[in-house]
Amino acid sequence: MKCIIIDDEPLAREGMELNIQDVSFLELVGQFDNALKANDFLKDNQVDLMFLDIQMPGVTGLDFIRLLNDKPLVILTTAYPQYALEGFELDVVDYLVKPIRMERFLKAVNKAKEIYDLKEDSNDQKEILTSPSSDFIYIKSERKYIRIFFKDIIYIKGMKDYVLIYEESRKTMTAMNIKTIKEQLPASIFARVGKSFIINVNYIDSIDADFIVIGKEEIPLGRTYREHFINTYVKTNLIGRK
Repeated sequence: MKCIIIDDEPLAREGMELNIQDVSFLELVGQFDNALKANDFLKDNQVDLMFLDIQMPGVTGLDFIRLLNDKPLVILTTAYPQYALEGFELDVVDYLVKPIRMERFLKAVNKAKEIYDLKEDSNDQKEILTSPSSDFIYIKSERKYIRIFFKDIIYIKGMKDYVLIYEESRKTMTAMNIKTIKEQLPASIFARVGKSFIINVNYIDSIDADFIVIGKEEIPLGRTYREHFINTYVKTNLIGRK
């Protein structure tokens, strides 16, 4: 995977470069101290993954993501964890808080590689989804039709023109937007909780102001979706003191 670093701190760029050198499937093709220089590079070069700092002079990392029409996969790097939710709402792969531990870096880049590989396999697939049966759907992925039971879907992540369906034992990517797949799922058990996430409410472990915890995953709860989600799926099952 061809990657670039965008960070205004020289030491941060140097540390990230050392991390990248230790990962065999990553190839560093550029590093920049501001988003404008990176933007010029992206116009003429293939980039699969960006390590992007948030707090930079001029154009911030979050603003840079919003400006890109066809952006690479993005891993945010920052010293400010309060921007995590906003980052996830912009479809980033992961969010690394400085100083970045190597094991956390590996988790993030492995996730990016998995998404990259699935996307490559699905590049020649058209958006196809059958009408839902009583308890399952068929989707087309990797040149075959795959049956997926509703009860086995833990959550779904949207990435522009693709969705990644997470089950306990597999992940399936198909060429489809998140709005299309949401329309095919039963609203009784599937809730859209953000711009990029749909969850199966039967798998929820806990909920706080910003995240829904499902197993080891923290799914961001978008501000515009929070009230409807809480009223529809939480308060109806809330036990209170009489």
